[in-house]
Amino acid sequence: MDKLVQFSLQDNVATIRIDDGKRNALSPQVLHDIYQAFDRAESAGATVIITGREDVFSAGFDLHVMKRGGLNALRMLRAGYGLTARVMGYPYPVIAACNGHSLAMGVFLMLSTDYVIGSRGDFKIAANEVAIGMTMPRVAAATLRHRLDPAAFQRAVTLSEYFDVESAKDAGFFDELVDTTELMSRAETLAHSYKNLDLRAHTASKRRIRAALIRRIRCNIPLDLIDAALVGLRRP
Repeated sequence: MDKLVQFSLQDNVATIRIDDGKRNALSPQVLHDIYQAFDRAESAGATVIITGREDVFSAGFDLHVMKRGGLNALRMLRAGYGLTARVMGYPYPVIAACNGHSLAMGVFLMLSTDYVIGSRGDFKIAANEVAIGMTMPRVAAATLRHRLDPAAFQRAVTLSEYFDVESAKDAGFFDELVDTTELMSRAETLAHSYKNLDLRAHTASKRRIRAALIRRIRCNIPLDLIDAALVGLRRP
């Protein structure tokens, strides 16, 4: 597997670490490797911890690919939007250990997990599509609505509000906050505690309460791709 996404498996806990040495852009290669890592984890029946590097979880889609447009950009969007449904329906617990900043598709990936731990620090969390001239994709809006309280959802979508970590927790982005040095140990403690769950009941319950949302996401992916293609065609 490419070093941009590192995979390790120990005691039935799979750790997926995104690390491109920069802002953890979700490029086509990174997305491919994340899918592959989830497939490997599922084959092992493992709980997953997904995390980033140093002070960033992910800054979202690779803007270099986005600016070039064309089929590669559309394929990247399709893979990213589809990843939300993949993670939401993963049959074992998934924990996001958010190292710091998380933006746009990074936020949507994070909020697709079962439990989100944030790091204390001077970090920003935002779905900043409107701020950069994009209409909020349907898939993204559905993912945000899934986790955020109603008022925060409105501000996140329509005003591209940048949340600090404390307000992000209050809004629903995080389930808890810990010091940066404790992030991975806390995630690992939780992952091991989830071994006490009846995993058949976990899977059935998760998929029952998310079935409508996952269907909505999958139905909306083609519509969001059409929107993206039309915007690209209108560019000079």
